[in-house]
Amino acid sequence: MTIRGALEKDQLTVVLGVPAMFAQLMAYAKLRGFESLKFPSLRIISSSGAPLDPAIKAAVEKLFGMPLYNGYGVTECSPNIGQARIDEPRNDTSVGRVFPGIEVQFVGADHKPVPEGEVGELWVRGPNVMKGYYRAPEETAAAINADGWFNTRDLARLEGGHLFIVGRTKDLIVRFGFNVYPAEVEAVLNAHPAVVRSAVIGRSAKGDEEVVAFVQLAPGSTLTSNELAEYAAGHLAPYKRPSQILFMPELPVGPTGKVRKDELLKMAAPGVQPRS
Repeated sequence: MTIRGALEKDQLTVVLGVPAMFAQLMAYAKLRGFESLKFPSLRIISSSGAPLDPAIKAAVEKLFGMPLYNGYGVTECSPNIGQARIDEPRNDTSVGRVFPGIEVQFVGADHKPVPEGEVGELWVRGPNVMKGYYRAPEETAAAINADGWFNTRDLARLEGGHLFIVGRTKDLIVRFGFNVYPAEVEAVLNAHPAVVRSAVIGRSAKGDEEVVAFVQLAPGSTLTSNELAEYAAGHLAPYKRPSQILFMPELPVGPTGKVRKDELLKMAAPGVQPRS
């Protein structure tokens, strides 16, 4: 049964999904020519599990005629760390306020706290944090310090009391000495009407890193990589622009719909040609 069928038949009141699910829903609506979908029983739609792209959020809200809320959590800090509240719908992709009783701090590369508003590695402390990994004391010690702070290994910032997830520490690209957050580049590429989704990774190149973008186009699109590069150049600083744009019929995804960037890293290796 399709999502639309379940919403109509079962009269769902709350729908929680990952961004990839909402992206596929938008592709389905575009294919079928739906400009709007109305479900009288539906009260809440919310995204979590991966960074929410601004273009997807805007498109889903237009299709459903209601806010798409955003939330954030990790398995080790269940059930959640932050969640956009129903009484505070957001126009941006903030994951809302941090839950009561949970402390957060943002740590820089020098292992010192960064000023509010700046991006840092997100550390969490509170009753929702796990006691440790089962029979894995070394892994536990690497994740939770002596003061009980858990390292999410996510990059985030706090703005006006609202939490924003920027990306994963391991995904950060350093180019020409500047930080490039893949989610920011992906948001620009995904905003192009011919792009279904994209994934950006860093590739080592002569002591530096290159920005490489893998892109899935809408069926029947004739967009070229040069045209997309010109589009990106109009929205990104020079050091953030992809050095290479590779088109793929579909991006590799895991069971939860997240793009498998480990596979893309292998494809981006010099001399390797991605599937086309």
